[in-house]
Amino acid sequence: MLYPYENLENFTLPSLLDRSVNLYNDFDAFAKAGQSAMKYSEFNEKIHQMIKLLQKNGISKGDKVLLLSENMPHWGIAYFAVTYFGAVIVPVLPDFHPSDVHHIMRHSEAKAVFASEKHLQTIEECEQNDVKLVIKLDTLELVNELTNLSYLSKLTTKMQTTKETSRPLEDDLAAIIYTSGTTGHSKGVMLSHKNLVTNALSSYCKVEILPSDIFLSILPLAHTFECTVGLIVPVLHGCSVHYIDKVPTPSVLLKAFEVVKPTFILSVPLIIEKIYKNKVLTKFNSSAITRNLYKIEFFRKKLNAIAGKKLIETFGGRLRFFAIGGAPLSPFVEQFLIEANFPYIIGYGLTESAPLIAGSVLGTKARLKSTGTAFTYVDIEIRDKNPQTGEGEICVKSPSVMMGYYKDIEKTKEVLDGEWLLTGDLGYLDSDGFLYISGRSKNVIIGAGGENIYPEQIESVINQNENVLDSLVMEQDGKVIARIHLDYELLDKKFKADNSPDAKVKEEIINLLEEMRQDVNAQISSFSRIVKFVEQIEPFVKTPTKKIKRYLYTE
Repeated sequence: MLYPYENLENFTLPSLLDRSVNLYNDFDAFAKAGQSAMKYSEFNEKIHQMIKLLQKNGISKGDKVLLLSENMPHWGIAYFAVTYFGAVIVPVLPDFHPSDVHHIMRHSEAKAVFASEKHLQTIEECEQNDVKLVIKLDTLELVNELTNLSYLSKLTTKMQTTKETSRPLEDDLAAIIYTSGTTGHSKGVMLSHKNLVTNALSSYCKVEILPSDIFLSILPLAHTFECTVGLIVPVLHGCSVHYIDKVPTPSVLLKAFEVVKPTFILSVPLIIEKIYKNKVLTKFNSSAITRNLYKIEFFRKKLNAIAGKKLIETFGGRLRFFAIGGAPLSPFVEQFLIEANFPYIIGYGLTESAPLIAGSVLGTKARLKSTGTAFTYVDIEIRDKNPQTGEGEICVKSPSVMMGYYKDIEKTKEVLDGEWLLTGDLGYLDSDGFLYISGRSKNVIIGAGGENIYPEQIESVINQNENVLDSLVMEQDGKVIARIHLDYELLDKKFKADNSPDAKVKEEIINLLEEMRQDVNAQISSFSRIVKFVEQIEPFVKTPTKKIKRYLYTE
């Protein structure tokens, strides 16, 4: 048996929803932070109202429906309404450029769109598309000026009034997720009902989730990590999810933590790394005594344990699960989390696997730098191993592996080998089945002696420095260099920039970069050493999960 849940007829989203509504009818479901939550009964009622609206206006099984919006309680209503009767949801990240949105609308052949008021103009500006109706997500009402009323008027009365709600099969297409990866090529990942539901069900093997748990959603729902673990998983377990209706800046998050007092949060490494650098490390470095004590392992562990308790209070006092995924976590930050007894889990996954592949288990001792063991019914195989290191390409087989890339047979063949997904990530498994990721195969730099140099590993060392916000290690003219985006706010204070000539500040920065370069080179293998640190004045362009778009800087 794949899952420990009764009353689930099959691996489809409607079956999962029906079970949860039956079990958790009077439980809180979704809310904006600080507002009262709709119950699961109301959530279900609104879903079925949307199903009627969609079907009345000609949307049927297999039709594609775009979903473009910031996070809000109605997002889940649109998602489950579309997939309930076999139509296909196409979630789009709200920070996609309008031209990307227009491409997705045309490429997916979307017949309907759910869009928040903020994004209606983007939909309106798209020419040559198949969209017949647009629904404003804020109010769940038709936007008449963007709806093809002449098309709707041609629908027969019979279609509008007697159409029965069909139910999808497990292997039917449920969602197309257009990725915005670091390679610059957006692909439509096709995920079936079985892909999504089995992935959500597998969460039980890593953490106990209760109906009393409260999720605070801070990542975009259109990203597979937040959609599966932050939407489908809470619905499966009858939890409540609270959304922030503003950009999640530090001040906004602090207020939300205080109001919601969440037990569950999903995050990307950048958030916890910033908290550690700006709150914890800055505090320890504020006096010579704590700064020096922090260099001694015994005292560092004591200080981190104290900081961990205060950090839990910052998150509202009830936090018991902080999931980190989407990008590598810096080892020095993870060491803090371990010594702080912070309830974190590191996960590894891909959009192509819906997304969960491996993760640590809450409540067990983490292994530094590992992404944990495979989720239930996920097989991990390392292919083309390096005889010396055991590293090779990470390949995955599970019920959650995608159907393929939409309208792209060639790219599908490149990554699917029968039931196996070729991830393009490099790593190794230890004797206990713990997975360690070295980096992306496309990013590996070959050293002068044929050695593999993994940029991500060097970047994690560079990013330990309090003066660094981001770094990018790359090859240039046969040499390894690093572009460094500095914390200019911190440096302005350090170099007293307001009262110093620009030339003097610039000289200080040049000297700092060289000092940092030498310090980093002392911590890494000789064949990986960096010949130059280059100042990156503008912030790096990033993906929604805060990974740098390398192709913009390396090509």
